[in-house]
Amino acid sequence: MPTKDPRREAHFPAIEKRYGEPMKHWFAVMKTIAGNRYPEQIAHLRENYGFSQAHANALVLFSRGSVSSQRHATPTDYFKSIDAQQARTMRAIFKVVRTKYPELEFVIAYNQPMLRKGTQYVLGASALKKYLLINPFSKAVIDALTPKMKELRVLKHSITIPNDWEIDEKLLLAMAKARIAEIA
Repeated sequence: MPTKDPRREAHFPAIEKRYGEPMKHWFAVMKTIAGNRYPEQIAHLRENYGFSQAHANALVLFSRGSVSSQRHATPTDYFKSIDAQQARTMRAIFKVVRTKYPELEFVIAYNQPMLRKGTQYVLGASALKKYLLINPFSKAVIDALTPKMKELRVLKHSITIPNDWEIDEKLLLAMAKARIAEIA
């Protein structure tokens, strides 16, 4: 699945078309509110010019020097950006699943490491400050496997695991197998 263009400039043609002014005009508007905080700049564009949240965000962040929404080019880059223990645990999680299902592609999507098959995501993970989240991208998979996750905190769309989680290979492989079957 091709990732949307992460460059903030990718929004500029749509901004010009939708709001009827060239980008030169919008950059001038941004200069007039350059000293304002981010939420105030977003509100200004939305309230005074009818900007959508996505277009306002692209313009404000570009004006502040952020030219891309992509933070990590590869899973390795992502792992370098998090706590070492979290990175070890996440690498182990993905290794278990990739060993059994080598056809899965290991990618960065939504600035998180994920495994996907074709255009469908199979398993993703996120690092928060005190714990990790894993996501099989299916409420049905989570519901079916909840009885096997008694020591874990099961949320609506993800599972909370400790940073130093002792890898439960059977659980991970059951998640991946169920999700792959669901995709097929």
